[in-house]
Amino acid sequence: MARAGLRSAARSGQAVPPGSAAAVPITEVDVSTAGARPTGMDELDRVLGGGLVPGAVVLLAGEPGVGKSTLLLEAGALAAGAGPVLYVTGEESAAQVRLRADRIGAVSEQLFLAAETDLAAVLGHVDAVRPGLLIVDSVQTINAADVDGAPGGVTQIREVTAALMAVAKQQTLTTVLVGHVTKDGSIAGPRALEHLVDVVLHFEGDRHSQLRTVRALKNRYGPTDEIGCFELGEYGLIGLPDPSGLFLSQLREPVPGTCVTVTLEGSRPLVAEVQTLVCASTMDMARRVTSGLDASRVGMVLAVLQRRAGVAIGKQDVYAATVGGVRLTEPSVDLAVALAVASATSDLSLPPQLVAIGEVGLAGEIRRVPGIQRRLAEAERMGFRSAIVPPGSGGLPGTADAGGQGRPGSGLLANVREAGDIREAIAAALGK
Repeated sequence: MARAGLRSAARSGQAVPPGSAAAVPITEVDVSTAGARPTGMDELDRVLGGGLVPGAVVLLAGEPGVGKSTLLLEAGALAAGAGPVLYVTGEESAAQVRLRADRIGAVSEQLFLAAETDLAAVLGHVDAVRPGLLIVDSVQTINAADVDGAPGGVTQIREVTAALMAVAKQQTLTTVLVGHVTKDGSIAGPRALEHLVDVVLHFEGDRHSQLRTVRALKNRYGPTDEIGCFELGEYGLIGLPDPSGLFLSQLREPVPGTCVTVTLEGSRPLVAEVQTLVCASTMDMARRVTSGLDASRVGMVLAVLQRRAGVAIGKQDVYAATVGGVRLTEPSVDLAVALAVASATSDLSLPPQLVAIGEVGLAGEIRRVPGIQRRLAEAERMGFRSAIVPPGSGGLPGTADAGGQGRPGSGLLANVREAGDIREAIAAALGK
């Protein structure tokens, strides 16, 4: 009966309900007001896909103390140069936010502060200020009086987000919501929260390091594989357009267990170092500890080394980490991890100024990865002279097989060797 009613209503040519816009051809849709507007922070704009889109709702998540409020306060002060910005804080007083703004130089006459936790009061401030950008820090602290549940609960977060999204779409108001994360690093609150918003950003960094990175987990208006790098200092966040040097150690002499690779974050190649340590275990079960690397991929690489390359790891403890607090999850890092572990196990140092790029398969083969030319060009720019890459990748500026010599080229990186499997790669790197 319901289906019949829907069909009869469709045949009758029922008018569009009041308040709804009529459907128009896609070629006639005006996109002039939907373009991204730069925030003034180049690294943030890189991740957003050019800037903030009017009417978009952005969720920024990160661990406590990583610098989320500092990042948005700076972005808000810069955006205030083009119009009013409303910064709503539910975790601090307005005076505390002002003190931070003075310290980092994020003060503007068009930047309005409000310390509120009530949703109705927040919407009242929006009507009074009529901002072009609304920042809510954080969505877990805002409470809707007519909804059951404590602030930060699933029901409250869902209703508060839905209300703010409705206002954002109606008024073409760009809205940025700060979100908390759980112990395992996932965004706190209902999973629907990530589905509701337009952009999900994750702000991360080691609290013992000054490096901070922001990456997009979801972006309806741009790429999701870009990364923005910042340095957190006493006077706020500073964008790092060339962060590669931060992810390398400053050792004067080669040390067994270290290997350099080049990862690709969107359009940006990053030169990073992997360090491993293999030692006798004092426990019945050997430990596998990782920092900045995918633990499951490291475990897979260790199994391949033992089974396919004959590397005697046995019941020894294995520790693997990155330098500078960077997180490397791309499969192209596999070969560097494998060579670093092989180097640590044999107590032989890899040649200085060597980079290793490639994905390692369970059969021991080394698979090709995208963007090899850009990776090698970045390695050459950073002063590296030789590389081990998957077969069929081509080289810059010369290539050879695992046992041959690279052809001389015009730059420093004149020796690029191709290795088909993990045994060939170890032989090329360690001469075994």
